[in-house]
Amino acid sequence: MPETKAPFRAEHVGPLLRPKELLADRAAFDAGKLSIEALDAATNRAIDRALAMQADLGFHALTDGEYRRGMFWGEFFQTLNGMEERDNIPVSKFRDYVPDVMVFHENGGWGRSCVCTGRISHTGKSSLLKEWTYTRDKAQKLGREAKLTMISPVWYHLRYNEGEAYPSDVYNSDEEYFADIAAAFRAELDILYDAGVRNVQIDDPNLAYFCSQVMIDGWAADPANKCTLDELFETYIAAYNACLRDHKDKMHFGLHLCRGNFKNSRHFAEGSYDRIAAKLFNEVDVHTYYLEYDTARAGGFECLAHLPAEKRVVLGVITSKFDQMEDKWEMAARVRQAAEFMARGGSIDQAMTRISVSPQCGFASNEEGNAISWDGMVSKLRLVREIADDLWPGEA
Repeated sequence: MPETKAPFRAEHVGPLLRPKELLADRAAFDAGKLSIEALDAATNRAIDRALAMQADLGFHALTDGEYRRGMFWGEFFQTLNGMEERDNIPVSKFRDYVPDVMVFHENGGWGRSCVCTGRISHTGKSSLLKEWTYTRDKAQKLGREAKLTMISPVWYHLRYNEGEAYPSDVYNSDEEYFADIAAAFRAELDILYDAGVRNVQIDDPNLAYFCSQVMIDGWAADPANKCTLDELFETYIAAYNACLRDHKDKMHFGLHLCRGNFKNSRHFAEGSYDRIAAKLFNEVDVHTYYLEYDTARAGGFECLAHLPAEKRVVLGVITSKFDQMEDKWEMAARVRQAAEFMARGGSIDQAMTRISVSPQCGFASNEEGNAISWDGMVSKLRLVREIADDLWPGEA
């Protein structure tokens, strides 16, 4: 079993608001007015503050706030052989019914994305090791453990039109493409495991898009697609399991689904988990699901009846998007309601042992951050801890 007690009763998803000073330093670096050494030092100071804040609030799985990243997905794909990040990709290459592609349209019809240019493989050098080792060491000094967030292995596939995700002279099928991505993902996990990573949270808005009626209808109306949406979901499940097969018994894997968390607290999609729940919960080889439940756009808790008895769920009942505070007792009641569906007529107390609470997403999936203040973010995290303490007294 993984050498971690994750998930803890009080969790958060990972990204935290960047301090204004750090954003200013990043802008100065981009403008050539600050050295990389000075930026690293400023980033380390900001991370130290963020880690201390999390520990002081009583959280036990700490992240670095993703302060070394510009966007939540980090640099994993960009550093693989056969993948290249490019600006000004024509929007005609993207499926315009995939929810986050709307951003490309809003920004003038061009997108920044990773494209496959050749056979994909790992370079042997981890893109995540620097941020992990710093956070690991600092968390240990605080008497806590660190959690590492990673991007979904299927992230740069769904958005592209049929035939655009990879060159046809490089891969003959999605299965071939994902086989190489899985090999690269396993190579990354090998390095991270050796560096002490035991708690990984994979972030994947794409899977929640399979619940969006806009995408369901768009997919069905697109004559270029060579498979059904359900068949694509099966392909993604297989890709996940190939990525995790060597480490699922050694590391705790959490899978976070949301419906978009762009700057100024923008979301992209709506739709309940009901359409995908049975396969999501029973066929993907992860231990825990981080689910968005801060608004009605995620549907009800009925889908949790599909959650196997050996798996856990972190209920994101607190919004990370705005300062307005939720009522603690109302949120606790919602958690108990979720447990009723998980219990399936059995023991609600037993179901409660498999639940944790969190905000529904990060506070800054991109460096600009959500429409929430620093004090608001801290208050939200404190509320998560208070709800956990009331529902599970004395538990981390």
